[in-house]
Amino acid sequence: MTRRLVVMRHAKSAYPAGVGDHDRPLAPRGVNDARAAGHWLLLNIGVPDQVVVSSARRARGTWTLAAAELGYIGAAGYEVDADGPLTVDPRVYDASAQTLLTVARELPDRAQTAVMVGHNPGLEDLVSILTRDAAKDAARAVAAKYPTCGIAVLEYDGPWTELAPRTAYLSTFVAPRG
Repeated sequence: MTRRLVVMRHAKSAYPAGVGDHDRPLAPRGVNDARAAGHWLLLNIGVPDQVVVSSARRARGTWTLAAAELGYIGAAGYEVDADGPLTVDPRVYDASAQTLLTVARELPDRAQTAVMVGHNPGLEDLVSILTRDAAKDAARAVAAKYPTCGIAVLEYDGPWTELAPRTAYLSTFVAPRG
């Protein structure tokens, strides 16, 4: 069975004075881009079976806005220990590619399409280590920049528990703008 891991960087964040990194909200452009990302997901991916989101405010906000475009049930559920289709995982915040790979390996077997919403440089590094082959346009786009709201779609054959470096195909990379 082919599985898809959709690796999405949070949308553009604001930098309000006195607000720590973890609690930074989305900037107005980020709000628009997150909605555009949700619309792109609706048209090109569909509703995912599982979503894992960083605990950072800007990542949660990105998914809430994208999920609204998808009509995704549980979009505001943000339960850290949820077993359902939406999990907020503090490990995704400021994570290395190896930590993100561990999180991906823990995705439930029932999930054919999963979305991970997090941060750079970890997400970009994860996509890089997982990719064994890529569509030319996708490879070129990722190599140029992994901007905010960037979405990489990796295709993988096998159980999540066996996801490993150089086992996925990078089929798509986009950065929807609102």
